[in-house]
Amino acid sequence: MILVDSGVWIDFFNGIENRQTVFLEQVLGRQLVATGDLILMEVLQGFRRDEDFRLALDLLRSLETFTLLNPGLAVQAALHYRALRRRGITVRRTVDTIIATFCIAHDMPLLFSDRDFLPFVQYLGLRSALPQSPS
Repeated sequence: MILVDSGVWIDFFNGIENRQTVFLEQVLGRQLVATGDLILMEVLQGFRRDEDFRLALDLLRSLETFTLLNPGLAVQAALHYRALRRRGITVRRTVDTIIATFCIAHDMPLLFSDRDFLPFVQYLGLRSALPQSPS
């Protein structure tokens, strides 16, 4: 199972083709794909047209949706944020820290395009769902 971040979903629904959306298209229906409550909110709030909102909601409701934060994960997310800050890295969005912490805690790969997740991969054990490109 992989969790897909909002940035990838937004690109997917906007028809943007990149490594992440191509991979998402390949795994949908073939592998377990999940979302989270905060991701669901971030994606759905961006739709202007009701029809597009309903289509996206139908697709996203078909996925397993996780509650991404509880008191224990809130403390762990704060610790992750502080650990990165000690390295001189400031994560721009609290939601990204929550998502990364959830995935680390559940050993769940994350499909993302946002560079704010890279320090979580490099220093804190977040696994990227995207296969490494050949060097």
